[in-house]
Amino acid sequence: MLPKSCYLRQTALIVLMGQIGCFVPAKSAHFGCIDRIFTRVGAQDNLAAGESTFLVEMQEAANIMNNATQKSLILLDEVGRGTATFDGISIAWAITEYIHNSIGAKTLFATHYHELNELAGRYERIINYKVEVIESGSTVIFSHKVMPGASDHSFGIHVAKMAGLPQLLIERANEIMHSLEGTATDTDEKSKSKPDTSTIKTINPKSRSEQLAIFEFRDDELRNRLFNLNVNKLTPIEALQIISDWQKEAKKGW
Repeated sequence: MLPKSCYLRQTALIVLMGQIGCFVPAKSAHFGCIDRIFTRVGAQDNLAAGESTFLVEMQEAANIMNNATQKSLILLDEVGRGTATFDGISIAWAITEYIHNSIGAKTLFATHYHELNELAGRYERIINYKVEVIESGSTVIFSHKVMPGASDHSFGIHVAKMAGLPQLLIERANEIMHSLEGTATDTDEKSKSKPDTSTIKTINPKSRSEQLAIFEFRDDELRNRLFNLNVNKLTPIEALQIISDWQKEAKKGW
């Protein structure tokens, strides 16, 4: 597989070994004095304590943001993946800016949020690196090399195919991906003729609704009925009756 997680972990091990005076598996290593190594890697929950996977992820991120210093090494292997896409992008973006502007620690941040590539153009101390992938037709070869530059897409569907998901499912996933990419491209082209009033221009609520339209069934009649319903004047019995009526209609296909 791709080496991004290994790349992060080997960096931590090299720094730790160098700190205690060991030889390291590298031609040279320059990293100065590191006071602590912080990591946010993997996904786990603590349901017995009422903590979801995303809550645990945010607790780990909060610990790093509140305790890291300029002399720390921070390794982030995905942040924000346990929530909605735009929530996750926003959190990952803000964390990156906070580390750059407020903490100043040496940081490696591995993510599939390609929107974050834009940060390298905004901040002089942020640099993009990508895992080199060779594509030949429908064949994908992972070279296991980390190179300067930004990746414009991921290979999750290819990995899903490698894992053995049914071919029909893989084909459908590719269709959906192309549809989403096409919608995003059209939205970006339209936005070029308009002034950019948002801080993060790649995060467009309109494009989100357009993308999700291929999954959602939107009923304008139901939307209007909900909009015109005065909930402040409903008694509990009337509210239950309305819900019961709507349920019956829904079962009939509206």
